Formats: sequence, structure tokens, C-alpha cells
Amino acid sequence: MKHYEDEFAHDHLPDLSLQPDYLFELPQFQQFQTGNCVEQLLDRHILEGCGEAVCLQTFKTRWTYRDLFEKSNQIAHVLKVDLGLKSGNRVLIRSANNPMMVACWFAVLKAGGIVVATMPLLRSKELTTIVDCAQISHAFCDLDLAEEIDKVSSPFLKKVCKYEGGEKAISELEALMLDKPKTFTNYHSKFGSVALIGFTSGTTGLPKMTAHHHKDILNICEAFPNYALQPTPNDIFTGSPPLGFTFGLGGLVLFPMYFGASTFLIEKPSPDLLLQAIQEYKITICFTAPTAWRIITAKVKDYDISSLRKCISAGESLPLKVWEDWYQATGLKIIDGIGATEMLHIFIASNESNMKPGATGLPITGYEAKIIDADGKELLTNQPGRLAVRGITGCKYLNRPDKQKEYVEKGWNITGDIFKKDDDGYYWFVARGDDMIISSGYNIAAVEVESVLLTHHDILECAVVGVPDIERGMLVCAYIVLRDKGKPSDNLAKAIQLWFKDIAAPYKYPRIIYFTDQLPKTETGKIQRFKLK
Repeated sequence: MKHYEDEFAHDHLPDLSLQPDYLFELPQFQQFQTGNCVEQLLDRHILEGCGEAVCLQTFKTRWTYRDLFEKSNQIAHVLKVDLGLKSGNRVLIRSANNPMMVACWFAVLKAGGIVVATMPLLRSKELTTIVDCAQISHAFCDLDLAEEIDKVSSPFLKKVCKYEGGEKAISELEALMLDKPKTFTNYHSKFGSVALIGFTSGTTGLPKMTAHHHKDILNICEAFPNYALQPTPNDIFTGSPPLGFTFGLGGLVLFPMYFGASTFLIEKPSPDLLLQAIQEYKITICFTAPTAWRIITAKVKDYDISSLRKCISAGESLPLKVWEDWYQATGLKIIDGIGATEMLHIFIASNESNMKPGATGLPITGYEAKIIDADGKELLTNQPGRLAVRGITGCKYLNRPDKQKEYVEKGWNITGDIFKKDDDGYYWFVARGDDMIISSGYNIAAVEVESVLLTHHDILECAVVGVPDIERGMLVCAYIVLRDKGKPSDNLAKAIQLWFKDIAAPYKYPRIIYFTDQLPKTETGKIQRFKLK
């Protein structure tokens, strides 16, 4: 079965024998058997006469569903006519959270492309790796973030089209849109066609690309929102996660638009701006990370947040203290959840009727989970072990059968998290099962930070670990062996930190640096990170 002219994504999907088992028995996950997901998320609101309803807002702009529909259609024409997009081509989007990014996202799918949304903090080296791995031919980039993409050198990237996210001037993309029709015939994607590729946090060497179908996008809209949020068209969503994270994509675009609600987008969402938006725009549903909930709690008394009815936390484990402090300050219960790029969105969470403070929750409708040991045997209650999940979505790594076999065992997705299940069936987070550092909601691979540090001319060896921190959950901590053993100093540590932030995403930089004469190693030379931890 041919899906696109450019079949790169489908040619590199894992063999069906390596994919997880899927659970589609419930009727809500069987209703969409064909078509492009944009028809359910966007186009149907126009057909149903809701085009004038508010869709996207910022502190400066306000778009209706019709505005988004027409701009997306015009950009789809630009892709086909001016940029020469062929169906199945991958299109990178580099932008902060703004309405034009959302319009580009829908336009790519309308034109038959595959979206690869990225985070604003990524640097040219990381972007080049993404472009090369996914063989990306086209990119949309906010002018404010153009400097790093201009440094990308890849034989695959043919066209970079820039736009003004703040809408201050006519940019290249806006100029091309001017004479384009405001209607467009969507590419006839199949329900099982790849719609987006999400990169996991590791973007050095050979990163992991997770593929998701049009049906995956629609099915998650029937899962977590109905389980925990009960959205209506009157709801106004906001939050801090970038749309380059699938957590942000779901919470700030897919879920509100599936239910005809609206979203308030903030390009640089500080706790103060989140609280200001909630107060001034009567936000009802907010997605952010535990770190932000902790800071917001200390400031909430200065704002009117009476409109807020649902608070969602994900990206890292939610400490019980944060939950308790927020509840005491506001009377609202934070809904904790765990998801993964491989699974597209949240698969274990609570809702207000079944919440047990401190626990992550129960498998949401459409998923099931269990705790297993190293051999795959299911463990008894209250025994920590590996979290295994299966449901309406699952891991589909492109071009990585080795990693696919690690993530999927006997039909189950193995998330890399250590959990335990109590006597009531609730799942409790214990720890990460690998060397991933989760800081302020960002997943940071220790080996990735090490690979950057090792390019510094003063550094001979290094090892990176995560250390617990009350404010951020974890901090990136680097143990460094210098070429010149007599050179360690606080000034050098600060210089290394500044250097790191210039060449890699700043959120990955080591906030703690220790200089040491040697690193603990096994007889075979492997660094013993557990001793550093």
C-alpha cells in the first residue's frame, strides 16, 4: 500500500513483528477509519458553522477558526506551488509557541507532508542531526530563531521559508501567502499514514525518531481529555510546554481544537505570564511542569485564578509537596500524568474523582499497564520494577530496529521508568531506569551532555549525572578531568558553562561542575556513574 510519493517514513517503519500490540476495541477508537486528521481537528469547525469562534489567542493577537483555516490553506498552497513539496516529504518547523507555527503545522498535513516540530532552544548542530536523520527537505522558521537554522548544512534541506511570528512585518512566507487561495483540497492521507515524527531527547550521533499516524493523533484526543479534562467549546487552554514536545502539541493544539475550544499561546511562558494570562483571559485549563507549579504556588495569591478548573502536570514526576501546597493555596487538584514521545501523550494519570495524592494514577481509557522484572515477569504489588504499557498508541522508531527491540518486549512498550503498583492498582513513580536527567520538565540525556563537553579543548574526560534538586527536580552535574590538572577554578567552571550554552541547547548545560583527577571506572574502562551519583 502506497501512502505518499516520498515513502521514506513508511519504508523505515519497524516491521510489524517488532511493533507493540495495539488496543482498539473500544468504539471511540474505531470511529475514524480514513482521512487526514486536519479534517476533524480544523476543517469540520468551518463546515459546522463555528468558523467565527475564537481559536488561538496571544497577548497581541486573536485568531478565529476561520482565520487559522484560511491561513493554513494558503500556506499549503505555498508548500505545493512555491516550495515544491511532494507528499511524504518531511517539513521541519522551528518556532516558539505562536499562531503562525500552528498554521504551518496544519498546512504541512494538508499538503501531504510529515511534520517535524522542534524546540526553540535547539542549536545548529542539533538541528543538522535532525535534518540528516529524517532527510528533511523543507523548513519553516520564525525569523526570531533564524540564526541557528541558517548555520545548518545538509544535502537534504532544500528550502527554508521564514515568517514573522510576532506579525510585525511582511516576511517571505507572508509575501508568498498574499496571492494564494484561502481554500485547499487536503491531501487524501490514509488513517495509517505517518503524520508526524517526534525526536526523543538524544540528538547527537544517531537519535531516535518516533513516528505517529493520523489515527494516533485523533485517538489520543478521545483518550486523556475525556478521561481527565471533560473539555467543552467554552474552555480556554494554556501552558508552558513547547509545541515541539508532544506533551505541548496535545495539550495546546490537538485537545482544544478537537473539542472546538480555544488556546492562549505564550512564546516565553514564565510563571508570571501564565498567571497573568489566567487572570486576564479567564483560562480554564493549564498544562505545565512540576517546577512551574511550585513557583506559581508562591505567586498565586497575587492573581485572580478563579476561572481555572483543570491543572495538568507532566514531563517529570510531581512531588507530593507540590501537589499539597497548590491544593492548600487554591483548592484545585493537580492532575499528574506520565507520557512519552514514543507513546505520543499521557497514558497513566488521575482525574478528580479517582485521585490519590502522590500517585501518578491509573492507566487511562485506551491503555493498560503492568510492572515487570528484568525477565519480563509481572511483579507483585508494591514491588518496584519496569513499567510496561500498551494501548491505542505505541513505539514506532524509524530506522532503528535495535532500539525498537529494546523498547518493545512481547508486545509491550517498556518506557524506561521504574514504578510500583499498590493494592488499589495505582501506579507510583520510583525512578528513571536509565541515565536520563529530567530537569524542569526537559529530558536531558547524560551521554549527550558528555559528548558536547568532550569537544572543549581543556576537557580530557567527563561524566554527567543528575542530582536531586527541590526547585528543578534534578540538576545536570558534570565531573570533569582537565588536560591540565593544575588549572581548575571557579572561573573556568563558569567559562565552560557559558561556552556550552553557545553551542548546545542552554537547558542542557551542567549547572554543577566538579573538577576531579580521575573518574571511577570498571576494569574494562566503563565509567561507574552510580558511584558519582
